[in-house]
Amino acid sequence: MSNEIKRLHTNARMSQIVIANGVVYLAGQVPDTANVSVTQQTTEILTRIDSLLAEAGVSKSRLLTANIWLSDARHFAEFNAVWDAWVPEGHAPTRACVQSPLMRAGLEVEIAVTALA
Repeated sequence: MSNEIKRLHTNARMSQIVIANGVVYLAGQVPDTANVSVTQQTTEILTRIDSLLAEAGVSKSRLLTANIWLSDARHFAEFNAVWDAWVPEGHAPTRACVQSPLMRAGLEVEIAVTALA
């Protein structure tokens, strides 16, 4: 096992991808579009997560954990409809989903995942 840490899309504050000891960590992802449905925001985020995982050389079938923040618990069912269709059958990660204010007005969802390389 290598002690190397690989960081991608890094700025002074954070990296979008960190790969260490065979684990891929993604930063929390938010949608590009504010003030649209939770369905659209979730779809945008999951599309980005697919791209970032592919860049790291893994797929969503390798997910270990997911942390999800919803701006309001009322969005839970709408979010889950998109999430459930996205997660490959038999490959559901551990998951935490909480209600929390997000850092920018109009954003309803943030998702961070970890996957095995």
